[in-house]
Amino acid sequence: MARLNNKIALITGAARGIGAAVATCFVEQGATVIITDKNTEAATQLCEKLGENAHFHLLDVSQESHWQQVEAFVKAQFGRLDILVNNAGITGFLEAAGPHDPEHLDLESWHTVQRTNSDGVALGCKYGIRLMKASAAASIVNISSRSGLVGIPAAAAYAASKAAVRNHSKSVALYCAQQNYPIRCNSVHPGAILTPMWDAMLGEGAAREAAIAGIAADIPLGHMGNASDVAYAVLYLASDESAYVTGIELNVDGGILAGSSAAPKSN
Repeated sequence: MARLNNKIALITGAARGIGAAVATCFVEQGATVIITDKNTEAATQLCEKLGENAHFHLLDVSQESHWQQVEAFVKAQFGRLDILVNNAGITGFLEAAGPHDPEHLDLESWHTVQRTNSDGVALGCKYGIRLMKASAAASIVNISSRSGLVGIPAAAAYAASKAAVRNHSKSVALYCAQQNYPIRCNSVHPGAILTPMWDAMLGEGAAREAAIAGIAADIPLGHMGNASDVAYAVLYLASDESAYVTGIELNVDGGILAGSSAAPKSN
């Protein structure tokens, strides 16, 4: 039996990478999925690929007015929400001028990262809770990062924003339990997952292959992960199989955080 039968799910930043892998996995497992993103073209193409159980809605997670529009859409079309995956996130390397280190950070670049990664998750949880109170059993899964648990010298804003996601997830979990809402909340912490987010850091051709090999050398399992590795972790937390699990962080990092090594250069 499909693990998400009759579930209504919404995924942010779902046009590519981890978000697209989660959306694909959820549809395969029986869910109706609302794919949200700013990238209309890629998100629409994904919906067409996934079929009638995938629906697109434009969403800039940093804009509360966009969340209000999504809330109205979900209420009108489905009446409730069972699963929310707050996946949208940026490193800031491409989206902001920088620099991003603690000594020289550019404040507007810092705010650019926080607006998407931290504010976006806070708004997602706010409107998710409002939609999920009508569910019999609901789950919020917030995508943080390995960088939410360790420092990143050259990406201070990114690391801080992902740490905020981890902590806010616990606050949401406790709040929903306190209010007797049928809503659980957990965070997932990917590390060394080969997605388009890495492209700017890895380069192309032989240099890219060398960079990937260098990263893999520091991973206990010996290779970078892929988006489906994260999707299956999210699937567990989204499903009723994890009914007694709330407020945790689930690491999907090939064993990196099990030990210690030099300070990481990226997520």
